[in-house]
Amino acid sequence: MRDDLRRRGLALEYATLTWNVVGVGMLAATAWRSGSVALAGFGLDSLIEIFASVVVIWQLTDTAVDREPLALRLIGGAFLLLALYVLLQSAVAWHIGARAAPSIPGMVWLLATIVAMLLLAYGKRRVGRALGSVILLTESRVTLIDAALAGAVLLGVGANTLFGWWWADPLAGLVIVTYGIREARAALRHAAAGQ
Repeated sequence: MRDDLRRRGLALEYATLTWNVVGVGMLAATAWRSGSVALAGFGLDSLIEIFASVVVIWQLTDTAVDREPLALRLIGGAFLLLALYVLLQSAVAWHIGARAAPSIPGMVWLLATIVAMLLLAYGKRRVGRALGSVILLTESRVTLIDAALAGAVLLGVGANTLFGWWWADPLAGLVIVTYGIREARAALRHAAAGQ
């Protein structure tokens, strides 16, 4: 039973990993074309999701060694770097009044990401609870918040595209900063408790 649950957890992580690998390329291209801080920040978040999935796969494939505290510290550090980068990019964009071009492909990808991440988060949460895996449960929360983050970025990019509200794009980037700091603190707190 535990082996079957572990295989299901791995399948969910591989699906997340695949989605985010494709997403990084898609978001890099759309962010480059449009000059969108929010799309670039979300692309970086996808890189962290890739990293988090690799860490979870690493943990699930060899449960003889408890790597959860180290894995959670690595994920927490990655989120802090994301928050710092996007904060600086948003501040510069706001200061110089950078106006991102409309990005319909970016909006379509964000909408698809919302649906995919909600489904993956649900599956990870169920399997994580059944396995009693703190790291899989933490990753399910990261995936769920990734869906919410995609929604926030979609609102910012959409407001810029539909209404010309240039400030909505860097403002959506600041949502990523808040999320990054919160998730970093949660991961580091869980890592400290696991030692």
